[in-house]
Formats: sequence, structure tokens, C-alpha cells
Amino acid sequence: MRERLLGLLEDSDDRFVSGELLSRQLGVSRTAVWKQIRKLEDEGYTIEASRKLGYRLRGRPDQLTLPGLLTKLRTETFGKRIKLLDAVDSTQNVAQQLAEEGAPEGTLVIAEQQLHGRGRMGRSWISPKGKGVWMSFILRPSIPLPFTPQLTLLAAVALCRSLRRLTGLDIGIKWPNDLLVGGKKISGILLESSAEEERLKYVIAGVGISLNLDASDYSPDMLAKAVSLKLAAGRPFDRSETIAEFLHEFEELYRLYGQAGFDPIRTLWEALSVSIGKPCVLTTPQGLVIEGSPVGLAETGALLVKREGGKVVPVFSADMGMTQERDQPADRVQ
Repeated sequence: MRERLLGLLEDSDDRFVSGELLSRQLGVSRTAVWKQIRKLEDEGYTIEASRKLGYRLRGRPDQLTLPGLLTKLRTETFGKRIKLLDAVDSTQNVAQQLAEEGAPEGTLVIAEQQLHGRGRMGRSWISPKGKGVWMSFILRPSIPLPFTPQLTLLAAVALCRSLRRLTGLDIGIKWPNDLLVGGKKISGILLESSAEEERLKYVIAGVGISLNLDASDYSPDMLAKAVSLKLAAGRPFDRSETIAEFLHEFEELYRLYGQAGFDPIRTLWEALSVSIGKPCVLTTPQGLVIEGSPVGLAETGALLVKREGGKVVPVFSADMGMTQERDQPADRVQ
């Protein structure tokens, strides 16, 4: 019935088709037609509904294809091996399995939809079909295990720089790796590592970009704290181009990191940060609350926070909220 319904809408030449006609043509109830319409919308189709006129197809999902991706890639390593999937629980899980099987650095997993996408600290991540970039890729860096957090900051810099070029929006980084537009979150970055006998085996870098989500994709509470690039810029963006731009920027910075260490990445991160110099409240995974103002990054990648009295302390992992947001830290929405 899905294919027949879609065919009827596509054959209407941008005209409305009444629910009664669709019901009669398909031999089902109007309620059944409505349910199928909702399923098509979940797949990324844009369908205009009118109580008097019926339904009209206004847009089709932006489908990623391997040829389309490969023609836009400008990288030497990242994305040269791609696994493109329809719907998965999480691209992180697929990439981890490939890494355990020996997949090389740069192997990329992309999904049209994540059913159980996850962000930092075990939070869920909304990943509707065909509207965003949901991907993970494999890193096999030759660095000491304690330096792994530096890669999270590198990924944030690469994503921020590439999206600023692509969209023209004033995007900034909130520590450690949340990207914000006008104070609202537009992406998530999650790095998960595997080590053996204090030796880093591999890192899975997960990136979720809320690219072309509509307001209806968010709950009212989430819309107050999160936004898509489409909503922020007032226009949609090409997903293949977005992926290609990010991978190119990441590869360039990853090469620089291998040659010159963390200092250049730290300088770039601090220049793009919206956290430095702003009073904040940090809550560590152990429940410790630290108040102060960030002044920069340590060589390890830890956030340096100046507390009342002038003492500067390093913070390695925490939830950050500005002091005026103490009850609802911005990065609690993912």
C-alpha cells in the first residue's frame, strides 16, 4: 500500500488528492491512509495536508548515495571506505564492530536514521531519517592513552570550522565539543576508545549534525535549546557536501596534530570557544560542582577554570552550564 499511495501522490502533479479518493483507490479506510501518510513523513517525505483538499506531496527525502558522496570527497584517508546503511541502532556500534574486525583508519559508517543514537554521558540523540548527518569513523592514532581527550577537541574544531564555511553562521564551541548557534545546540560529538594493556587500540568518533530538521522534529522543550542548521540559516543544506567538508577539515587538522602536537589545535579551539571568560557551573560525573570562569585549555585537553580567589583548576570531564542556566544546563539536550 505504501508504494501505491506514494505513486498516487507523485502522479498528482503537485495537486491535492482527497483522502476519500485515496481511500477508494487503495481500498482502505481514510484512517489507514492517514497512518501511511505519517509513515511517509517519518521517512523524510514532506506532505501537505488539508482537511478540505486532502494531501499533496511537497518534497522527497534527501537520499545519500555512495556515488554522490565519493564525487564530493577530497580526502586521502577518511571516507575512502564507506558503509552506508538505512536504519541502525547506532553508527557507533557498527563502527566498533568493524574496528574489532580490523577495519583501517578512516573507515566511515553513515546511517540514514539512528534508532538509538547516543551522545555524551549516555544521553539519547534524535536522528530522524534523511534530515541529518549521523556517522561514525575509525581512528587508529599513535598517541599515549591519556592524550585521547585531545581528539574530541580536534573533532569539535574541525566540525565548527567546516560548518562555519558551509553555512555562514556564527557557530561556536561550548566545552568540550558542543556546537552552538545563538546559544542553541546543533550537533553532537562522541569519541569512544578501546585500549589494551594501557595501549590505545582504536577510537570511534561519532558525529551527529542536526542539518535539515524541521521545528516539528523537536519537542517544545528541546526546541528551546536545540536547533537545526536549516532553521538557523533559513535554507536546507546538502548532506553529502556537509560530510565531505567536515572530513576534509578533520583530515587536515588530524595531519597537523600528528606533526605539531596539540598546541595548534588548542589555539584554534580557544579562538572558537563560547565558554572562555564566561561564568559557569561544572558538574563532574562524581557529582562535584565547580564554579568559576574558563580561561583556556591545558596541554592534556582539560579545561582550565579560574575559581573565586584566583586559583586555576583543571577539569577533565563535566556537564557545563552557564551560571544563569544552573537549573537547565544547555548541554543536557542532545
